[in-house]
Amino acid sequence: MAEDSDLEKTEPATPKRIEKAREDGQVARSQELTTFAVLMAAAVGLWFLGAGLLDHLSNIMIAGMQMEREIAYDTSLMLIRLNQLAVEGLWALGPLLLLLLIVAFFAPMLLSGWLFSSKALLPDFKRLNPVQGFTRVFSVRGLIELVKAIAKALIIGGVGMVVMWHNKDTMLALVTLPVDLGINHMSQLLGFSFLFIVGAMMLIVAIDVPFQIWEHAKKLRMTKEEVRKETKETEGDPQIKARIRGIQREAARRRMMAEVPKADVVVTNPTHYAVALRYQGESMRAPKVVAKGVHLLAARIRELAEENRVPILETPPLARALYHHAELDTEIPETLYTAVAEVLAYVFQLRRYREQGGTMPQLPGDVPVPEGLDQST
Repeated sequence: MAEDSDLEKTEPATPKRIEKAREDGQVARSQELTTFAVLMAAAVGLWFLGAGLLDHLSNIMIAGMQMEREIAYDTSLMLIRLNQLAVEGLWALGPLLLLLLIVAFFAPMLLSGWLFSSKALLPDFKRLNPVQGFTRVFSVRGLIELVKAIAKALIIGGVGMVVMWHNKDTMLALVTLPVDLGINHMSQLLGFSFLFIVGAMMLIVAIDVPFQIWEHAKKLRMTKEEVRKETKETEGDPQIKARIRGIQREAARRRMMAEVPKADVVVTNPTHYAVALRYQGESMRAPKVVAKGVHLLAARIRELAEENRVPILETPPLARALYHHAELDTEIPETLYTAVAEVLAYVFQLRRYREQGGTMPQLPGDVPVPEGLDQST
């Protein structure tokens, strides 16, 4: 059962999988959204530009219907006239065509954003396989597309019938109007009807866009094994990473232990904590913690200190405060300057006694630690 669940695509796509799909040109697309945007732009364009466009095209048609005497005797002038009229017609339709071109270019970005993939331009000969084409036609997606096409035809056809029925009297009255006024009213009626019918496609778009997003996410789903494999590829094998971290910790521990013989003093708890301090007045602004540890590591620090004749001083509150509030290989906090200075004063006196003799320095008593820094166990 566990193996079966691992082979089922139940996991959402990872960011890497989604990015890989985008590079291959696989994004959520809604043809209905693009069609609606283009048709709506055409409706709006005709609504605002329709009157001027109709006048311009009417003038072109009138000019095209005129026949000068020169054209009747020289047929080459007819081609020149046709070329001029075609250019004028293109200039008349230019703003509307430019608007549709811009909308058609940017409409797909509403759903998937900007995307350019050269892989999507490569030929895919699998699409020419008639068996796969037959399978796609009679697949669940093909059935959904069929239902969507029928629903679209019913919605648009129904809205068109309602618009025509609502404006039947206006359409019948057009034949009684003068030509200019009838054309003007007809253009307004067509523009309004077209805008209303295209607006009905919003219902189709509202259903199709979420469906396309859901279907695209479903297509990119991954099995649990694929997620684990990708995690290993991107983040590395957890066992290997744990091994690397262990090696790094061991290397850091060895470096820390190498600093213990160079320390000036080791402050202990006496058994739970051990913190090694070093201070060189010429190069250090304040004493530094060169090693610290608890339990077994603390015992090892004490052993190294004894082997290298590093003074060991039992001051439990200061040891706990240094362990919890001083980072390794960094200067001690300013709040502990006074306590550490008292310890170092004893150490330097002890060092001088060993080198020159004289009076044995007295061990410091309870070293004062500011309230709140002593975290006793």
